Amino acid sequence: MNAMILEEPKEPLVLKTVSLPVPLPQQVLIKVIACGVCRTDLHIIDGELTQPKLPLIPGHEIVGIIVKIGNNVTALKQDDLVGVPWLGYTCGTCKYCLSERENLCDNAGFTGYTIDGGYAEYTVANEKYCFPLPSLYGNASGAPLLCAGLIGYRSYSMINKNAVNIGIYGFGAAAHILIQVANYQHKKIFAFTKDGDNEAQQFALRLGAVWAGDSSEVPPEKPDAAIIFAPVGSLVPKALTDIGKGGIVVCGGIHMSDIPSFPYKILWEEKSVRSVANLTRKDGEEFLKIASKVPVRAEIKTYQLHQANEALNDLRNGNIQGAAVLIMS
Repeated sequence: MNAMILEEPKEPLVLKTVSLPVPLPQQVLIKVIACGVCRTDLHIIDGELTQPKLPLIPGHEIVGIIVKIGNNVTALKQDDLVGVPWLGYTCGTCKYCLSERENLCDNAGFTGYTIDGGYAEYTVANEKYCFPLPSLYGNASGAPLLCAGLIGYRSYSMINKNAVNIGIYGFGAAAHILIQVANYQHKKIFAFTKDGDNEAQQFALRLGAVWAGDSSEVPPEKPDAAIIFAPVGSLVPKALTDIGKGGIVVCGGIHMSDIPSFPYKILWEEKSVRSVANLTRKDGEEFLKIASKVPVRAEIKTYQLHQANEALNDLRNGNIQGAAVLIMS
């Protein structure tokens, strides 16, 4: 099969012909239809996440068809349409797994980071970490839901259910999916973008934001909560200043630049800051159920597998509106 390979961090991916993977007893072999290109992939390739397996096939927003099952697979069958997310394995025995916090598993495996992922024509995945997909998402537009959608939903779930005004800082793949769920639930979204990014602001308004502006601006109303998707640490004190009493700032990325010091007064009045790590399978099941009801539709820019480096550069340079997705020939 053809695959795009990371041989060393900070180097371009290399297109290679490699052996078809063989599924282990609890794994399925998947013919990849599409794989999203996520900012986490950039953090891995750029060396900001420092423990990838090497060589590595990146990619953790996978949509595909099962073509072979391992001997011990019981929940899935050949020809099932599935999605494969970032969380690719948990041990089931550590204190986190035993307390319904598998996203924090001490022995977790991650698709496209410690486990080969979907920048390839085929991949293998543990049956317990595959989500059955409705036919609506059996194509390139379904791929971003497997990470941008999931991590956006988990971040959103951290907010008090009574919150109405929600600030989103960084309007990319995750935000453009999440706003559709928030609108469906009658929330008011205030979209903050990189200063001067009028195109992203217009994109947010088109998708239903009640206000869109520069991250340095003060919104017309105080948000009850904020979600930061941009990997910019200086947005944390800015968001704390923007939100109202008792609000929460949720940091939704896996990597962020350093957070600068800030005065206690902007944290006072029972405000809080928290991070989001990975996801649980329950998150995936809940999100895909509500996504089908909305229905969530990702806006995508597609690339052929061999154009993965071009897609990554476009994402790095802010040239993607919505999400980038690799499609297999």
